[in-house]
Amino acid sequence: MNGRPAVFKRKMSRNEWRDTAAGYLFIAPMLIGSAVLILFPIFASFILSLTDWNFVTGLGGASFVGLGNFIALFQDAVFVKGLTNNFILLLVVPIGLAISLVLAVIINKGVYFKDTFKVIYFMPYISSTVAIALVFQVLFHPTDGPINKLLMSLGIENVPGWIASSDWSLISVMIIIIWTQLGFQTIMYIAALQNIPQQLYEAANVDGASKLYQFFKITVPLVTPTTFLLLIQGLVHTFKVFDLIIVLTEGGPAYSSTIPVLYLYQQAFEELKTGYASAIAVILFLILTLITLLQWIGQKKWVNY
Repeated sequence: MNGRPAVFKRKMSRNEWRDTAAGYLFIAPMLIGSAVLILFPIFASFILSLTDWNFVTGLGGASFVGLGNFIALFQDAVFVKGLTNNFILLLVVPIGLAISLVLAVIINKGVYFKDTFKVIYFMPYISSTVAIALVFQVLFHPTDGPINKLLMSLGIENVPGWIASSDWSLISVMIIIIWTQLGFQTIMYIAALQNIPQQLYEAANVDGASKLYQFFKITVPLVTPTTFLLLIQGLVHTFKVFDLIIVLTEGGPAYSSTIPVLYLYQQAFEELKTGYASAIAVILFLILTLITLLQWIGQKKWVNY
């Protein structure tokens, strides 16, 4: 009558109700697990970040301080140093992706025993991080380590101090991260390369395009979806590097390899400053959310689907 189409709501039958209830029951374990293990801790961290609380004293010992913890954090030289180190650590992502892509191209085209090389490169990724850190403690020993002994045998006098040096400790961590992530990234790139139509390379060869031109104009653009995935994964991983650093350097020397997630652990479980540690967690959450959003917005300009 009034020009609007009539809308009829049909009641759900008993079978439809039963199917709907069954669906919710099937997803209930995941929803409950996500709520308890992910959503609730995030919500609790936001609340606790506004308090001065030591979890040993119980909830009754919590006192509201508002944004006091966040103000104190950015006046904390150790936290600012750790945050700076973490942004420097982000360099491992583009460096690792570039090396992985070159390795993937080489393995995919001109190498025998491809499967063997895949396993060799993938082994560090699935190995225990603690075991890797202990091995590199020996390799990077400033005086008795095999790396420095090799460098000295080659005539290099001023060898790096590696994990014992404030100038080299973060670089040492970056080298290990690149090495451990290399296998996974290479495998992903090999899978992406195998999906590129060979007709594109054949046409480029007919036109006289060089291998370097083909790499930058065909290979790199067509693996951008994989690059985007690995970029997000790599950026998030650099903000979660904990076990490697705590075993390898414990954040030292002189906080040169400290990052916020390690400082969070120290404040929460060594200094027992739960509210202060929660504020660090909130800042990390906001940084990662912002980085992810920027990547999702920016990927429309450079990712070719």
